[in-house]
Amino acid sequence: MHVVVNAATSADGKLSSRDRSQVAISGAEDFERVDELRASVDAVMVGVGTVLADDPSLTVKADDRVLEREARGDSPQPARVVADSRARTPPEAAVVDDSARTYVLVASDAPGDRRAQLRGDTTEVVEAGSERVDLAAGLDALESRGVADCMVEGGGELLFSLFDAGLVDELTVYVGSMLVGGRDAPTLVDGDGFTEPDFVDLALEDVSRVDDGVLLAYDVEN
Repeated sequence: MHVVVNAATSADGKLSSRDRSQVAISGAEDFERVDELRASVDAVMVGVGTVLADDPSLTVKADDRVLEREARGDSPQPARVVADSRARTPPEAAVVDDSARTYVLVASDAPGDRRAQLRGDTTEVVEAGSERVDLAAGLDALESRGVADCMVEGGGELLFSLFDAGLVDELTVYVGSMLVGGRDAPTLVDGDGFTEPDFVDLALEDVSRVDDGVLLAYDVEN
């Protein structure tokens, strides 16, 4: 599977503030770029922390892009994927409504009652791993369900795990013109962090100005 990570950070690399509230880092032009990227993939993925903090819908917003997906034989919306080891996604979350197919990746020891609350006509609970979601197994399960390419939108813990497992092919980062600060504010890649010689090497492919910030595009050298 081809995996693209897309994110927006402040100039000091923060995804949001120390209270983990959503921060408007990019503007209208970048929103359009992200919507176009969503429309081009089979699935959009986030971690449960992003669901709990932001309640995103992860859907394509522009009607013409939805129609373009249908014209090429795809579903109107990409599938939504939540990496959620303990099945903490609220049943009323926007990401599990009936506007698109949703896959919730859980560990085998996730509570059964929470799993049952999430299952529905458009939501499938997919077991991958024992105590924590095994992301490689999860992506394999998605691929068996027809997902060939996936866009990942965060958060930092999920991104660390994906990079750590060597599962990311491309990275695009919009860097906004603001400073957020805070030692406890989430960064692009959180988790345990890497130490030399295990840093993730990136190959810079493109730099462009978008809105009042800069868009960086990298290939990931796994």
